[in-house]
Amino acid sequence: MKILITGSSGMLGHDLINVLENHELILTNSKTLDITDKNHTIEFVCDAKPDIVINAAAYTDVDGCEENRDLAYAVNGDGVRNLALACREIDCPLVHISTDYVFDGSATEPIAEDGEIGPISIYGKSKLEGELAIQEILDKYFIIRTAWLYGINGKNFPKTMLELAKSHSEITVVYDEVGTPTYTPDLAFGISELIETDYYGIYHLTNSGSCSWCEFARYIFEVAQKDVNVIPVTASEFARPAPRPSYSVLENKNWIEKGFKPLRSYKEAIKEYIELIR
Repeated sequence: MKILITGSSGMLGHDLINVLENHELILTNSKTLDITDKNHTIEFVCDAKPDIVINAAAYTDVDGCEENRDLAYAVNGDGVRNLALACREIDCPLVHISTDYVFDGSATEPIAEDGEIGPISIYGKSKLEGELAIQEILDKYFIIRTAWLYGINGKNFPKTMLELAKSHSEITVVYDEVGTPTYTPDLAFGISELIETDYYGIYHLTNSGSCSWCEFARYIFEVAQKDVNVIPVTASEFARPAPRPSYSVLENKNWIEKGFKPLRSYKEAIKEYIELIR
């Protein structure tokens, strides 16, 4: 299969390259394919003629999106629309990576794919705009909502915690935001399985289990054998420009119903990650 990957130099992009190495890959980044440029995007995709496009490009700085709204909507909204238009031109499916931040955080149990949408940040709103554009333009699409990503490449929460542990004996971490940490190699593997099918639609795909950021930090230090005191604070105490959903655990309902195996526990995944970066 000929697969075009946008955002190939990002954290998820690196892992997609690894799991899809047996396919013919067309790798792009923001320098080689600016998805905010409609004409160039359509021309590029039409020339490349991929069998499928995986969009791993996004503006994911949640706080940065609040301060750079135009950029957030250009990349996460218009850019996705441009890719959808390009895919329609060549009748090619689009895989799009979306987020748990399209929900408002008011749920009290895991959220299925048809849960009530209500983003509370510019990041979430811009990502939802991309989702809606795909559904308006294409019939053949996989929208994959995931959460709390970390991997070997790029900035992420576990890496930050382990760096802070080198110089801090105490760290304050938010306890009233709950979700599911998801390991990008596991997500990439799931995507590699999904694209072998024509089971189009919206999927929630995360590692199994859930925790607060505070619980996750404590588990990271436990696994890494770091003696750090994690002090729980509320999101309001830990002031940030963008609001986050207080509960955004995703139920991987469609994934399971289609017969796919659940991704492993986030606790197992973080153990592998910490072993690899030691």
